Amino acid sequence: MDHPTEDVLAGVGPRLRALRRARNATLAALADETGLTASTLSRLENGRLRPTLEQLLPLARAYGVPLDDLVAAPPTGDPRIHLRPVRRSGLVMVPLTRRAGGVQAYKVIYPPAGRASTTHLQTHEGYEWFYVLDGDVRFVLGEQEFRLGAGEAAEFDTRVPHWIGSAGSRPTELLALFGPQGERVHMAPSGH
Repeated sequence: MDHPTEDVLAGVGPRLRALRRARNATLAALADETGLTASTLSRLENGRLRPTLEQLLPLARAYGVPLDDLVAAPPTGDPRIHLRPVRRSGLVMVPLTRRAGGVQAYKVIYPPAGRASTTHLQTHEGYEWFYVLDGDVRFVLGEQEFRLGAGEAAEFDTRVPHWIGSAGSRPTELLALFGPQGERVHMAPSGH
């Protein structure tokens, strides 16, 4: 019978190697950063050395990932959501839902408006709703342009050419819901 701990530890080496290669780092450079020897790092990556907490902690710090990611720890029943921000075209998108299909929720952070802030309208299938958490938003929908502040929301068909960006000199934060065509967010009027 396989022991679950052995299964978890067997996967550490390939994850360490993939993280190092993604950074284009050498074993020598990683050794300098972590205080571990290049030989130890090589043996960890090849699975010839069973990792210890003293070895994994500096590696997690060097890679900027939680220790749980290095060992692919199973869920513990912890109700907290462990968010993984994604950077795209200057935006930071934090997925708040995990299921495929249906409505997807994101926290989106737009960088401050720049001097050469360009507006590239886009279209795609779906429907979007967003709520401004902080900052000011410049929202272009077709031929119309809107400015929304904290506490305001918008809902639109994403087949209409649109663009969303920060309108101010500081980042703007939104809560955004994206859904397949035809799925709309319906909010009850306040007081109901």
